[in-house]
Amino acid sequence: MFYLESSDIMRLRNLKDKDILLSECQYLIQNPKDYKSKWNELFGNSSPIHIEIGMGKGDFIYEMAKENPHINFIGIEKYSNVLARAIKKYPTVPNNLKIINIDAINLGDIFDHEINTIYLNFSDPWPKERTKNRRLTSDIFLNIYDELFKDKKMILMKTDNLGLFASSLVTLSNHGYVFQEISFDLEHSDIPNVLTEYEKKFHEMGIKINYLKAIK
Repeated sequence: MFYLESSDIMRLRNLKDKDILLSECQYLIQNPKDYKSKWNELFGNSSPIHIEIGMGKGDFIYEMAKENPHINFIGIEKYSNVLARAIKKYPTVPNNLKIINIDAINLGDIFDHEINTIYLNFSDPWPKERTKNRRLTSDIFLNIYDELFKDKKMILMKTDNLGLFASSLVTLSNHGYVFQEISFDLEHSDIPNVLTEYEKKFHEMGIKINYLKAIK
């Protein structure tokens, strides 16, 4: 399987202008806690809010925002050096896109029953038993997400890692989610799909992508 471990991400060389990119980015929210319960006010509309947890270099969420102007998008990224690369790649973005530099474990500090959809794209699989609670579909995170969703809960997930996919099917089901769509080969399915930067590489390598759409 091809994926970046969290240690690999942290070892990515910092951009020389990282701090400038982060401080001057107009769509990076510097004080996200100030907008808890006020995100629609920040966007200036009452459109649905979708978040991607672990946005990487931003290909997916940028394209989603461009293709769906009727939806507000927020990209969440823990690692500032990765976020800086996204900002450098996309210096300007549609008005319906914001980004936040925060660990997903703290999402409850910035959202309160405001989110309509969560995207989990190629999350770190944390394959060892002792690290399973760090998976973004573990019970710990699913409980956090419960407090983020506005009404109906919807999670869309893509991963090349079968172990993570299998464990996610179990934890989501145990948490009360039902699956509207499941695919073990997303590229050759009829499910509409916007590619991430990892996914483009996977296609070239012939790696199959697992996908689920779960609601609660």
